[in-house]
Amino acid sequence: MNKKLLIIISALLVFAFTACKTTRQAENRSQISGKDSRLSEKDRLKNSTFFIDANKEKILGNYQKASELFSKCIEIDPSDAASMYELAKIYTIFNKNEKALLLAEKAVKIDPQNVWYQLLLARLYKVNEKYDEGIKVLTNLVKTHPDNIDYYLELASDYIYSGKYNDAIKIFNRIEEKTGVSEQLTTQKKNLFLQLKKVDKAVKEVEKLVEEYPAESRYYAILAELCLSNNLEEKALKAYNKIIEINPNDAYIHISLSDYYRKKGDKERSFEELKLGFANPNLDINTKIQILLSYYTIIELYSDLKDQAFALSEILINTHPDDPKSHSIYADLLYQDSQFDKAKESLQFVLMLDSSKYIIWEQLLFVESELKDYKAMAFESQRAIELFPEQALLYLFSGVANFQLKNYDKTIEVLNRGLKFVVNNDALLAQFYSYLGDTYNEVKNYKSSDEYYEKVLTIEPSNSIVLNNYSYYLSLRNENLEKAEQMAKKATELDPDNSSNLDTYAWVLYKSGKYEEAKIWILKALENEGNKNAVILEHYGDILYKLGKKNDAFDYWEKAKIVGEGSEYLDKKIQDKKLYE
Repeated sequence: MNKKLLIIISALLVFAFTACKTTRQAENRSQISGKDSRLSEKDRLKNSTFFIDANKEKILGNYQKASELFSKCIEIDPSDAASMYELAKIYTIFNKNEKALLLAEKAVKIDPQNVWYQLLLARLYKVNEKYDEGIKVLTNLVKTHPDNIDYYLELASDYIYSGKYNDAIKIFNRIEEKTGVSEQLTTQKKNLFLQLKKVDKAVKEVEKLVEEYPAESRYYAILAELCLSNNLEEKALKAYNKIIEINPNDAYIHISLSDYYRKKGDKERSFEELKLGFANPNLDINTKIQILLSYYTIIELYSDLKDQAFALSEILINTHPDDPKSHSIYADLLYQDSQFDKAKESLQFVLMLDSSKYIIWEQLLFVESELKDYKAMAFESQRAIELFPEQALLYLFSGVANFQLKNYDKTIEVLNRGLKFVVNNDALLAQFYSYLGDTYNEVKNYKSSDEYYEKVLTIEPSNSIVLNNYSYYLSLRNENLEKAEQMAKKATELDPDNSSNLDTYAWVLYKSGKYEEAKIWILKALENEGNKNAVILEHYGDILYKLGKKNDAFDYWEKAKIVGEGSEYLDKKIQDKKLYE
């Protein structure tokens, strides 16, 4: 069964089980004929006292105590329907629905005119999936109280639960005769007809609603959506055009028409309607953003839709120029399209409008990282830290920027400050440790550098970058070369096509005097675009020199000089044609 059909009905039924405010006096009046005339005055008084106390406990939420007291009432007077009713309600709280049903049946048998007892009984029949019995009870209530709409709704609900949709529709029709055409009733009947696969009747119900309220454009939208989803396209278009006639500024009409033309296969007309929708200031920006977000995944499949996404984003900005969201979504598109300069401008404009959103600062720093604009990154990260001092990632951005700017003291200070804000995030913690390891190495605090590299490898034993850097720096210091060799080899196994890793492993072997083996690995580095790296070319020259191939070594030192910046000894090597280390 489609549970959605039950939502509106179920919400209307709550009244029946909360509205009852039984008093002992009222209950006594309702069941005088059922009283055991042989009950003594003493027992009657005892029964009343227990009943009052039971209700007090119930009000206080002491259901167990209340249950015991109501049970005592029934022991004293087996015809006490009121106590049976109250005890049954308590049983429902603890899902003792079978016990509750037995008590409700007894209460109704004793006092068959009490509507509250009947309503509880009908509910318990439903809970216990005895729908036919519940329908009988509610049918009787409708018969005896023909003007009480709530009882009709209860009965319709039971018919729906039992799968008797046609009977439920008949009950809704009877309600409609009494109350008139309404959106609620129309929705219920429409859904039931759709369950019965009677689309034409579902459409007629909505058409009847439209006829009753011809000035309500929203009802035409309901009709259009129903028709569109059931291949009644001409009727759908007629309804959409009626919306434009009634309310040309309707916020959603062009979005709906865009969907209509898309389903018809008219992509060009669909996009034109979508643009009109985006240009409508009455359509809220969040809806427009949700539509744009759908383009993100589509763009990956159809690159030709990228232009559409940008066009919509630009319309969004023109329509909502002072809303930071419009500029943010545009910046996202620019970032995805690798237009980092423009993305940066958009994000900076967003922050000018509203600097209170952390995520925008984070996006801006990522963009500046892509641009390698470390000066801007250092400045913006510091501004962001002042606004969000507990966001650890901001300190990492600041540390990276200052490291690249060779502000090593600042790097160490900001990274150590940010460490205390890293909570339950080992990956982020490892990045902090890694940069601290790099920075301490630059300031020649090798002890601290090694300690932080070790901390990274404790968290991430397969971090190829740290394995590479750590082993390379050890080799430069001619320290612990055996460990350096192990780490460098592991780095090449983890990332075998990385020329930096291959070069490091070759260099560690070189420092260990394993020149032939070093040559094998440096050649692999050169094959993986290492021939564009001055340091790798210079290293190959050094290895060739040690292998006695001095002329070849001189050639590679010259190549290194042409490509870029090598070691501090490169110029001297070329000038003197001699190896310096």
